[in-house]
Amino acid sequence: MKILLVEDEPHVASSLKLGLGAEGFIVVHAATGTEGLWEATENHFDVIVLDIMVPELSGYEVLRRLRARSVWTPVLMLTAKDGDYDQADAFELGADDYLIKPFSFVVLVARLHALARRGAPERPVVMTAGDLTLDPMRHVVERAGTPIDLSPREFSLLAYLMRNKDAVCTKSEILHRVWDPHYEGPDNIVEVYIRYLRRKIDIPFGANTIETIRGVGYRLESGVVAAGS
Repeated sequence: MKILLVEDEPHVASSLKLGLGAEGFIVVHAATGTEGLWEATENHFDVIVLDIMVPELSGYEVLRRLRARSVWTPVLMLTAKDGDYDQADAFELGADDYLIKPFSFVVLVARLHALARRGAPERPVVMTAGDLTLDPMRHVVERAGTPIDLSPREFSLLAYLMRNKDAVCTKSEILHRVWDPHYEGPDNIVEVYIRYLRRKIDIPFGANTIETIRGVGYRLESGVVAAGS
């Protein structure tokens, strides 16, 4: 299996190359986002391991450009638990999996094998709920053709709800999937961002898309629901 490793920390890169090589992987290393983007577009790999915090082009930007060029090689993102970026945003740009540093090497190998078996994904489809649309590739949200400007966190939350439309999503599930599996802050942050979303995707359009299920969580309706209904 041929792996592209985009990692700028020399110690981490050398350790991973040595360990993955011992597991039978062929590892090509790129120390910058620019180098990683070139390798990924010019050569074939079974899986790309992409650190978010790499110089020149961030892992986010590398991923965005790869998907924009229809390079669908499975990508596993490496993230820092307390970094400036969130793995949920990486998923919306087209990542297939992520690991939070520090991580278990055994888990990394298992994830790489799983991604390789899965193969290259198809282009993410545009998600819809009535006249509300979310395009993960273009990072665009529209309602009845009107663009809606969302922050990265709002976009990630809406995308998660739309992927699970008509199903009840609990606060703990949302925190785990949209924030961080190890999130330790107040859980009312979910309520805060639900309000932000409603102000942008519902109130201006007289809609009531996100339903509160008291004591449980939230459900995004698959159709357009009039406000007050």
